[in-house]
Amino acid sequence: MTDTKRPIVNPRDLALDHWTKGSFFESRDAAFGTLLGLTNLGIGYGEVPPGKSGCPFHNHHVEEELFIILEGEGTYRFGSERHAVGPGDILGAPAGGPETAHHLINTGSVPLKYLSISTKAATDICEYPDSGKFLARTRGAKGLSFVGRPESAVDYWDGEPGA
Repeated sequence: MTDTKRPIVNPRDLALDHWTKGSFFESRDAAFGTLLGLTNLGIGYGEVPPGKSGCPFHNHHVEEELFIILEGEGTYRFGSERHAVGPGDILGAPAGGPETAHHLINTGSVPLKYLSISTKAATDICEYPDSGKFLARTRGAKGLSFVGRPESAVDYWDGEPGA
């Protein structure tokens, strides 16, 4: 599929990026909101193999996400709960703290295929409760992205001349 904007995109025509990280994270996915001419919505398609997840357990402070399960079965980990999901299920991930942390795990025997839709906040903080990390990110030509842990924080005046 070319990068030409169009009013209709079919996931079967997308060039999927296949990636793995360790033994638990793996996906074939593509972002395609820009192909539809959308600038304020992130749209993606993902295929996660059995026994894998496409992202770490996380929550956003600003962005909201929505997932639509197309094929396969999985577990939607949301906050302290786990929910069985399958084709036709629509999953919400509102902005918030660890109580809205989420991720999908393929617990079936075939690839878990889903659409993801998100707001595209100019700035967001994302927390990873399982690992104690956070991500601070801004979008745009001069975007900033930083992953760290609270214990690596420095004093506000640290390194400032004359402070």
